[in-house]
Amino acid sequence: MSEQPTTAGEAVRSGGSPDAPVTWIATLSLFDFRNYADLRLTLGPRPVVLYGANGSGKTNLLEAVSLLAPGQGMRRSNYADLARSGGGGGWAIAADVVTPRATIHIGTGIESSATAGGRAVRIDHRAQKGSGALADHLEMVWLVPAMDGLFTGPASERRRFLDRLVLCLEPGSRAAAAAFERAMRQRNRLLEDERAPAFQFAGLEQQMAAAGAAIAIARAATVKALTGTISRRRLANPLSAFPWARMTLEGPLEELAARDCPPFEIEARYRERLAEMRPGDRAAGRTRFGPHRSDLHVVHGPKDQPARLCSTGEQKALLVNLVLGHAELVRASPKGTAPVLLLDEIAAHLDEARRGALFEELLRLGTQAWMTGTDRGPFHRLEGAADFLLVEDGRARPVP
Repeated sequence: MSEQPTTAGEAVRSGGSPDAPVTWIATLSLFDFRNYADLRLTLGPRPVVLYGANGSGKTNLLEAVSLLAPGQGMRRSNYADLARSGGGGGWAIAADVVTPRATIHIGTGIESSATAGGRAVRIDHRAQKGSGALADHLEMVWLVPAMDGLFTGPASERRRFLDRLVLCLEPGSRAAAAAFERAMRQRNRLLEDERAPAFQFAGLEQQMAAAGAAIAIARAATVKALTGTISRRRLANPLSAFPWARMTLEGPLEELAARDCPPFEIEARYRERLAEMRPGDRAAGRTRFGPHRSDLHVVHGPKDQPARLCSTGEQKALLVNLVLGHAELVRASPKGTAPVLLLDEIAAHLDEARRGALFEELLRLGTQAWMTGTDRGPFHRLEGAADFLLVEDGRARPVP
């Protein structure tokens, strides 16, 4: 792909941000992943448009990219299910990622479906304990069609979306979330034992309180910072195609954090509350209070209407604005580079004006945004400023 830029400076001349450093995926290789037997791509820092017929493998390719970040990827699939039908039962993904600090090599996969539990992760050919290590190197956010119902669906989906945004700004939040989940599972098992001594509960509740306070503080800080960025974007472009949003966190711990309550006090209050709720939790068979029950409430600013009551198109526009605002926030952070964005079927529910506005924003941010669509036409405003790949039956080839 000789026509592609190979440096951040060349990317700027193709429409990227002139001042911000850029993080991008320079090479990507897939082996026996979904419908890809063996795929190798070389890319520049510009946006990437994947187009082709339904079922050709566009979303599969985005899913592979999402596994270069912590977690189970954008589909949250079982790792064994990612292996290509007719393959050896395992799969692998490898990538060279250019960051402002260095170029790193990431490898991940499983050897076979029979042994699949977690996935193996290597950074610069060194084995890692888990995918959490990836948070230190690559920030990534995605929008997929399943998220079109984010504002009307269960609170767990909004929490997951918010925590992905938090992770880009606070990589350590993943460790806190893992510690909280581990301690809560153990406490839930302990609730089944009516003879369990109080000191065992106290130990687990101390762990939950410390991790829960950290989670709440990180969420509150992210929402506060994102609200500020959205306000600045609103002032800079009051006629934006994407409506501004008001956000509030609904959860006792997050509400304390939003009021700048000291961490030790949040932790102490939560620990006391867990102790008080043991009898009721034992009857319910689960922990009923904590950051795992919180919610993100979003309001369509111009209409002063809850997002859940807005039209599908309005909800999509709100969601896009949150992601763009977050990307701008991350770029302005000490890391100084916008996250890689994965935008599956992004043209759906966006009219021509909003598509054009989105593409202008992506070029201004200087992010390597991966976008999919069945046709090339809706992306015509990116001609000359993005890399276009035609995806056909597990193959992807550049089309100038």
